[in-house]
Amino acid sequence: MSIVAALRAALGDGAVLDGAAIGERYVSDRSATGTRTPLAVVRPHSTADVSTALRLCNEAGVAVIPQGGMTGLAGGGNPQGGEIVISLELMRGIEEIDQSAATMTVLAGTPLEQAQQAAADVGLFLALDLGARGSCQIGGNLSTNAGGIRVIRYGMTRDQVLGVEAVLADGTVMSSLNKMLKNNAGYDLKHLFIGSEGTLGIITRAVLRLHPQPGEITTALCALSTYEDVVALLRRAQAGLGGIVAFETMWLSYFSFNAKMLNLSFFTGEHNFWVILESTQGREAMETFLGGSMEDGLVQDALLAQSEKEAREFWSVREGFTIEQLPDRINFDVSMPISKIGAFADECAAALQKRWPHSHHSFFGHVADSNLHICVSTEYGPGEDMHTVDETVYGILKKFGGSISAEHGIGTLKRPYLGYSRSSDELAIMRRIKAALDPKGILNPGKVI
Repeated sequence: MSIVAALRAALGDGAVLDGAAIGERYVSDRSATGTRTPLAVVRPHSTADVSTALRLCNEAGVAVIPQGGMTGLAGGGNPQGGEIVISLELMRGIEEIDQSAATMTVLAGTPLEQAQQAAADVGLFLALDLGARGSCQIGGNLSTNAGGIRVIRYGMTRDQVLGVEAVLADGTVMSSLNKMLKNNAGYDLKHLFIGSEGTLGIITRAVLRLHPQPGEITTALCALSTYEDVVALLRRAQAGLGGIVAFETMWLSYFSFNAKMLNLSFFTGEHNFWVILESTQGREAMETFLGGSMEDGLVQDALLAQSEKEAREFWSVREGFTIEQLPDRINFDVSMPISKIGAFADECAAALQKRWPHSHHSFFGHVADSNLHICVSTEYGPGEDMHTVDETVYGILKKFGGSISAEHGIGTLKRPYLGYSRSSDELAIMRRIKAALDPKGILNPGKVI
């Protein structure tokens, strides 16, 4: 019996798609680098279904590609050809919200925005937030250890997770749905699966940590002259304003491109840097803080959002959906010590401009958590492709001692450069863990390591 027939026999015809029934959404994540259709797509309804599918695939030696919302940018969910995709899209829903413990137990296929709303409905707050909130899924957020715009206050996805349930390659279900903030009873196994991009197991459920609602958020848009001023404003805000929930920085090239495409204008004149600053300390405190920063020459100009609509206009520039219209666009997601980001961006921009004089390259990021994003769009010369750009950017990053992935994972696109950020000993340990949990190598092969 073929593996597809075996999966159908075990899970039912409706759970398995093959041939013409496989849609394009299962071919590539948002990087648009996937080109191969999987052998079949399994859409389980339960952890037991996932366990059965993995057991059958493991016995047959057939590779499996876990998929969530497919909003990733590193090729982590892309089939390479001949595998079985296991899509968690039907495993969605909130199983429990424990208001006393301030936790949420949620299925892995649940869209982030649905989980956020469920927390808000009971007066609590799920701190994880990404631009792709409407389509990304909790399982994918965990498997890539997503970051987002609230990391400065609440930490990465890893910091929002108390427990997970995951299925190993052989179908073994590890259910560790812990609700306690303190639990040092042996190895904390959830961290093996968070950030491992489905190479060690498939996350099926999670217990997420919730927080009190942050209260009214005041949003400001600040214009600054230098990167050193950006860092000084960050430290001043943390010390003198408090309640910081977002500190997003945009270089001029990024800000001006998106603002022009959105037909938005905020200040007269151009400024080298723009910062969206959000705080829960209230309008009066923000006004006082901005006034002092402008008097001292740290901030060149500032706008305080007068409405939710105006705050969304600030954020629409930062979220940069218009920049996705650029042809052959490559998005980089890197990190390094905050003190080095400005110099790195300058050197990287100069190298890209020298190699591709007519390219678009722009920089933006969270900065406060050491994360920088780079957008590059260019026409390649003979013998060039996107990897030529990768080599340019990551070559400079290696010199600055940075990480090739701050929050988007490794997938296939960054795998050749993982050694730029991890030592040979670290990589060897990763391979030993992979061999122990997935000895046949069926889980998301070719990804990460």
